[in-house]
Amino acid sequence: MKVVYLLVAFLLISREGLPQELPVTFRSEIDVVALSIVVTDGKQNFIGGLTADNFAVFEDGVRQDVTFFAAGEVPLDLAILLDTSASMSDKIATVQQAAIGFASTLREQDRLTVVDIKDATQVLSPLSGDLEAAKRAILSTVPRGGTALYNGLYLTLKEMTKQRRSNGDVRRQAIVVLSDGDDTASLISFDDVMAVAKEAGISIYTITLKSKWAMRPAGSSTSKHFSQSDFAMKSLAQETGARSFFPTEITELAGVYGLIAEELASQYALGYTSKNPKRDGAFRRLIVRVTDRPGAQTRTRSGYLSARAEPATR
Repeated sequence: MKVVYLLVAFLLISREGLPQELPVTFRSEIDVVALSIVVTDGKQNFIGGLTADNFAVFEDGVRQDVTFFAAGEVPLDLAILLDTSASMSDKIATVQQAAIGFASTLREQDRLTVVDIKDATQVLSPLSGDLEAAKRAILSTVPRGGTALYNGLYLTLKEMTKQRRSNGDVRRQAIVVLSDGDDTASLISFDDVMAVAKEAGISIYTITLKSKWAMRPAGSSTSKHFSQSDFAMKSLAQETGARSFFPTEITELAGVYGLIAEELASQYALGYTSKNPKRDGAFRRLIVRVTDRPGAQTRTRSGYLSARAEPATR
C-alpha cells in the first residue's frame, strides 16, 4: 500500500531570538511508500544515529529518492493479540503480566488496542492512548474455546489499515500476536492473511509458545503439522519486516516482549515516491541498504502492492 507522509516541524522563536522546537507533527500530503526499518550490526545490536543519507532504497532493482525520514519521533499504533483459547488456562496469569509489562513500554504519543482471540475475535480495548484501559482489558481475558488465529489477524490488519486511511497523522503500525499452537477455528486461510499483510505494510511480530510435546523429533506423527504452523508464523514476520519467536518456557515471555519493545523503539521511518508510474496492483520487491556502515544489516517489509488504477467510467 502507498501511504502519504509529509513532515511538518513547527519552530517557535523566543524573545531572545533563539529557536525552540515544538513537538513534531507528521501529516499526509503526498503519496509515498512508507517503510519501518531496523538496522543492526553483526552482533545484532541496534545501530542508531543514522540519517537519510546513510540509506539506499531499491524498488525492483531501481534506486529511489528518499523524501521522508525520521528516527524515533514517529508515534506508534500497536495491536496486542492474545490467544486466550482453553489451552492457555495454565499460562494465562503469566501471559497477562508479560503483556501488561509490554504495554507499559509505550510512550505518551503512542496508541494501543487489545484483541482477544478465541473461536471468535473480540476487541477488548479499541485503539487509543488510554494505556490503563488497555491493561485492564488484558487482565479481563478468560481462557476458553478454540483458536481462530487467522480470523483475528485478518480482522486486525483490516481495522488498522482503515484507521491509517482515516487518520491524517502519520504513525508507525505494528501487531504483536501471541499463541500457543495451531489455528483450530478460522474461516480465513493463511494465504488470505498473507495477502492482506503484504497490502497493509504493518509489521507483524509473532510469538508461538512451544512445548516439549510440540517439539517432537521429525519422525513423530505430529512433526509435519507443527512445522506448517511454525512456517506460517515465520513467514508473516519475515514478509512484514518483523521477527518470529518460539519460546519453550513461559518464563521467557517477558524477555521476548522486551526485545520487541526495544526493536520498535529503534526503528527508522523512511518514505519515498516510487519512480514506477504504473498503477497495476503488482507486487514490488524492496531492498534497503546502509551504504557507509560495513556489516550493517537492515530489515523491513519485503515489498508492497502498488495501487491499482480505477476503471474508466463513461
